[in-house]
Amino acid sequence: MKDLSYFETLILIDEVKRIFEYELEKSLDLIKVQSPLFVKTSSGLQDALSGVEKAVGFTKSDEEFEVVHSLAKWKREALGKYEFPMHKGLYTDMKAIRKDEQVDDLHSMYVEQWDWEKVISKEDRTIDYLKDTVRSIYDALKRTSDMVYYRYGIKEQDLPEEITFITTQEMEDAYPDLTPVEREEIFTKKYGAVFIIGIGDKLKSGQVHDLRSPDYDDWQLDGDILVYDKTQDRAIEISSMGIRVDEDSLFEQLDKADAMDRLALPFHHKIMTKQIPYSIGGGIGQSRVLMLLMGKQHIAEVQASSWESKTLKLIKDKKIL
Repeated sequence: MKDLSYFETLILIDEVKRIFEYELEKSLDLIKVQSPLFVKTSSGLQDALSGVEKAVGFTKSDEEFEVVHSLAKWKREALGKYEFPMHKGLYTDMKAIRKDEQVDDLHSMYVEQWDWEKVISKEDRTIDYLKDTVRSIYDALKRTSDMVYYRYGIKEQDLPEEITFITTQEMEDAYPDLTPVEREEIFTKKYGAVFIIGIGDKLKSGQVHDLRSPDYDDWQLDGDILVYDKTQDRAIEISSMGIRVDEDSLFEQLDKADAMDRLALPFHHKIMTKQIPYSIGGGIGQSRVLMLLMGKQHIAEVQASSWESKTLKLIKDKKIL
């Protein structure tokens, strides 16, 4: 791809986002909604991520508020509040601050995601439904890539026609002596695009593939979409997603995580008493999609964030937005 000017880069970023949002809406039957930048700490709506990250927060009128890590829980509650019908969903531009993030070429303290959530039935809580949804998202990504090529002649990746599914246990069985990240690299490079099923629970080895909060995704029905990025010669995670916990899996996972005290929080109480819909949802990294389809090597080339001095020195030759 030719070296784009700043102005050309801004135009293309906006165009890629517009196209992908349109394709995502069609694929999953979603509408775009407004969402909060922060939530009340006592609501239980904050995404605890792996459980060690500290949220940016503030106090107002003696009440504590936190900038969201993601909208995983807020979205599900919103589906019920807004009375979404069966198999309809929402998505939003999620903006977040993760001050403890290890900043590198793919990670920033500033997070931009398409956060989405969709109402499903109890009967939809299956691996087959999860796979069909993953295929819909991947097809939206492929159509976006094709459209960018048709309009601008830019085709930085050779995305495979179909995404491949593999479980975390199958990966461990195949390469027991490797780390989860090393396994991801092997399988993603082999197949081009993979969905790794089952993240959060312990494997046969007693280890977990990756940490996942116990109170939004069902650890048996979740996973990550990874795509091989030819520009960087590595696997990149495009999306973390899954079928959300029901009353049974929430109780089981909180027990495993030694976090049963969360049952007293309003959000968790609503799940246990079936006051909010069953759902499937996830987050899709906006900067990751842009980097992939535009052939960029560093997140600073597509994201208007702020950077530490040491990061700026490392990327001094990049065109930073």
